[in-house]
Amino acid sequence: MANHKSSEKRARQTIRRTARNTTVKAAVKTFEKKLIKAIENKSAKEAGTALSEFTSKVMAAVSKGVIKKETASRKVSRLSTRVSALK
Repeated sequence: MANHKSSEKRARQTIRRTARNTTVKAAVKTFEKKLIKAIENKSAKEAGTALSEFTSKVMAAVSKGVIKKETASRKVSRLSTRVSALK
């Protein structure tokens, strides 16, 4: 239990940030699954739109500090390579 005003505030901030991070990570994983499913179906057009949506979500997560920049670029790179192989 927090004993100081500052530690009480930090505890509140941690709860809010954890909730936000969980939501953002879940959204990124959902879009990643949609993209992988489109790749497995060998639908180039569907995979292209899913890739742009996924990239947008991942970069938003990076800007919020939820995911590291290197991790995001690695995921985008690997998936975009798979999408370009469909064409």
